[in-house]
Amino acid sequence: MLTSGSPAPELELEDTAGQAWRLSDYRGAHSALLYFMRSTSCPICNRHVRDLVAHRNEFDADDVRVLIVVPEGHDAGLAWQTDHGIPFPVLVGPAGTPHESVGLTRKVFGSMQQSGTLLVDPDGIIRHAHGATLPTSSYDKKGIFAAIHSLSGRANS
Repeated sequence: MLTSGSPAPELELEDTAGQAWRLSDYRGAHSALLYFMRSTSCPICNRHVRDLVAHRNEFDADDVRVLIVVPEGHDAGLAWQTDHGIPFPVLVGPAGTPHESVGLTRKVFGSMQQSGTLLVDPDGIIRHAHGATLPTSSYDKKGIFAAIHSLSGRANS
């Protein structure tokens, strides 16, 4: 897994419509919070996404763009996004799982996809990185908001 304080990798993914997406397009403009779901069928991951949606106004106020990254392909990602009314872009890997590009690999005999979060500031520096094999541990809400508040110069709330 990537570490806080290090430069973010050049992530090149695709949205569910097949359009190219690059993390570098956010440089100089916005912070990006990427949530890597274990799978779109994971109930715990879906609960984490609902929490991200519930805090959408806070992310907007802090100029943080939320992106959901799924290991499935375009069609499954789009169906999930539509069925759940996800307002954020949903990204997939152009080939293979996008999780591997940030160090979230398959664990437990290669059968369980890791999940986690990555916050990248407008300068392309990782400000929060967290991953876990079990989805209950993959969403570090307190750590995410502390990192966002430090970016905006606000005290932790």
